[in-house]
Amino acid sequence: MKKFAIAALLAVTAAGAIADNPHGLPPGIAKKLQAQGCENCGAVQDVKKVKRKGEGGAVGIVAGAAAGGLIGNQFGKGNGKTALTVAGAVGGGFAGNEVQKHVTAKEVWVTRVQMRDGSTRTFEHASQPAWKAGSVVRVQGKTVSIAGS
Repeated sequence: MKKFAIAALLAVTAAGAIADNPHGLPPGIAKKLQAQGCENCGAVQDVKKVKRKGEGGAVGIVAGAAAGGLIGNQFGKGNGKTALTVAGAVGGGFAGNEVQKHVTAKEVWVTRVQMRDGSTRTFEHASQPAWKAGSVVRVQGKTVSIAGS
C-alpha cells in the first residue's frame, strides 16, 4: 500500500511539472522563461562561430580564364597550342571562381534558441552576440535581444 501511495504521489508531482513545462525545457530555463512572462522568449542553446563560403562571380572567372589561357598558350604547337589555351582558360575560369569564393568567405555567429513553445530557431549575426548558452532572449521577427532589455 505504501508503494502505491508513493507512486501516486510521484505521478501527481510529475504531472504538475509537465503542466508547468510541457516542452521539456531544462527546469532552470523553464522557470526563467515563465518569470519573463513573454511568449516570444526563448533559451539560447548554443552560440557558434561558423565560416560561410563566399560567392563566386564574373571577376574571378574572367581573371582565372585569362591567367589559365596565358599559361595554356605557353605549351604545345599548332592545334595543340590552341587546345591547351582553351583548356587553360576553362580550368582557370573554374579555379578563379573558387578563389573568389574563398576570398569573399566570412565568419558569422550562429545562435540556436529553443522557444517557449518547444520549437528551435536559428539566427545569424555578423559579430559575436552579447548572450551565451543558457541566456534568456526575446525574439522579434529575425532579431534577437536579451530578454528584459
